[in-house]
Amino acid sequence: MKTIDDLGDLRGKRVLVRSDFNVPLDGTTITDDGRIRAALPTLTRLADAGAKVVVTAHLGRPKGEPDPKYSLAPAAARLGELLGKPVALAADLVGPSAQQVVADLADGDVAMLENVRFDARETSKDDAERGALADELAALADAFVSDGFGVVHRKQASVYDVAQRLPHAAGLLVVNEVASLRRATDDPARPYVVVLGGAKVSDKLGVISNLLGKADRLVIGGGMLYTFLAAQGFSVGTSLLEADQVSTVKGYLADAAARGVEIVLPVDTIVAPAFAADAPATVVAVDAIPDDQMGLDIGPESAELFASKIVDAKTVVWNGPAGVFEFEAFAAGTRAVAQALVDAGTNGAFTIVGGGDSAAAVRLLGFDEAGFGHISTGGGASLELLEGKSLPGIAVLES
Repeated sequence: MKTIDDLGDLRGKRVLVRSDFNVPLDGTTITDDGRIRAALPTLTRLADAGAKVVVTAHLGRPKGEPDPKYSLAPAAARLGELLGKPVALAADLVGPSAQQVVADLADGDVAMLENVRFDARETSKDDAERGALADELAALADAFVSDGFGVVHRKQASVYDVAQRLPHAAGLLVVNEVASLRRATDDPARPYVVVLGGAKVSDKLGVISNLLGKADRLVIGGGMLYTFLAAQGFSVGTSLLEADQVSTVKGYLADAAARGVEIVLPVDTIVAPAFAADAPATVVAVDAIPDDQMGLDIGPESAELFASKIVDAKTVVWNGPAGVFEFEAFAAGTRAVAQALVDAGTNGAFTIVGGGDSAAAVRLLGFDEAGFGHISTGGGASLELLEGKSLPGIAVLES
């Protein structure tokens, strides 16, 4: 991939940067600014080089038209605070306001365009429609830097098509993300342990299939574990269950056994009668889940088991929490996994937190981010790299 250095002297040049500022909001308050902070190295580098920096990003899932609740105003304000200088936000994406905001930039200034997904062409499946938007975005800039790792698995106008229209490069974040994840997939130090959680097995099918030929050990937690338990013949009560995936999971278990890949499943789980922060929690064995209860976390014995299967690894990738970490009563499993990664790192392992909810959990539970080898900003993108897929937003940078 070309890097920022390959773009040459940027002083006075307008540089369009695709960032990922899809941050969680409580009203207009950002509750986790990790993705904005992750963008700072690239934006600072460009501004210090004298570029006129124009940021484009998305927030939420607006329906291809302006929606005030998805405005990037909170992100622009927070970015300005972190940079220590104001960041102007255009009132539109490529219209008169955007054109004026870009025209007003001085060397080293940073501005932001309004939510790129306010334009339906951004996510269109029609190449010509995306291309038309990419033409308008490209008209605002002299060069393009792709730094939104969380969207590089999407063939979208501001990710893929605009790179075909301008001199382009990968930002520092994307370079680091790709190098870190490929370190875990191309020739990992062993034992290579992958910890998978999150809600659904179906979200991880490709990853599991690919990793059965690469990882030494798969540790399974989160809501997806109950489908694995069902595949072993256990009743899971009212727990999250993808009944249509049970036969697939049975196949994975058999395949893993044949390949000598260890699949680590919980031995106990924490159940409750309802999905609620104040629901009464009970620890039960995985073969004794009551019919009227749902599993919301791995149990304490499982937390110790998981830690023991992680701490001796030399490469660890973690994608997906072990339980409903947002509720303190069901956060212990995720906390134990995070601590095990920290301990493995202390023992010399290269550890990756695979974006999305896992990265949010690390911050919410108070862990020092420096205790992990790499914290990804892109859950879906990191999963697709682990699957061995070619990502459109990366492939276009390599062309």
